Amino acid sequence: MGRKPRRKRKKPARKATLRQRLLQVLRWAAVLLAALLLADAYWLYRNWPDWEALANGPVPESRLIRDYRKSANIDAKLPAVRWQPVALNEIPYAVQRAVIIAEDGRFYQHGGFDVAAIRNAWQYNLSHLKVRYGASTISQQTVKNLFLSNDRTLLRKWHEAILTWQMEQRLDKKRILEIYLNIAQFGPGIFGVQAASYYYWGRPVWRVNLRQAAELAACLPSPSHNNPARYTQAFASRANSVYQRLNEVLERESRSD
Repeated sequence: MGRKPRRKRKKPARKATLRQRLLQVLRWAAVLLAALLLADAYWLYRNWPDWEALANGPVPESRLIRDYRKSANIDAKLPAVRWQPVALNEIPYAVQRAVIIAEDGRFYQHGGFDVAAIRNAWQYNLSHLKVRYGASTISQQTVKNLFLSNDRTLLRKWHEAILTWQMEQRLDKKRILEIYLNIAQFGPGIFGVQAASYYYWGRPVWRVNLRQAAELAACLPSPSHNNPARYTQAFASRANSVYQRLNEVLERESRSD
């Protein structure tokens, strides 16, 4: 009798194997994502600000100031911290306006994020193939200075976005501006417009003139390199630009009154 031909075992379909591997990768990715989201939610819970105190209490010392003080304690070459917070009504309107002109022209119009500025910055950076301009608003910079590090990571930007959104919901614009003017850096170890005014001109901020208001605003966003003490060419150019625009804005506002 002849032998019956053996039946060939069917090999598992390659497509089925690839699909199983893909599903396994997706499962692990989902688990990892869930773990990261839980860890981030825990971080936000542990570091969630006391918005009521921030809205009504004294201007708090920012993380930027604390981090700088730690560095100055280690490096004797760094100047000591200078910081003298003052109420918004003690800061001249010209100083407030100059900083808004220099840093965030639509501060009172946006809800924490200037979409038009973000779009323009992206278009410029992409067309020049380098990151030269950002689009951080005063609200975003306030959050970063108050609570976050200077790390340029997506996670830090995510936390900045969440906290900025919440701050805009819980604080009014004048309070946000008051905090920013008191914690922004205006030179090595110099934080806030009052300390800056005393350091550069030996007078309280309420006595600065229009030119000095423009120079305070021109310190931002690179105060260690551009400030009235160093008076670089870049600083002089920025100060002149802010001064001219400040005069135009104040004149226009005076005519509309």
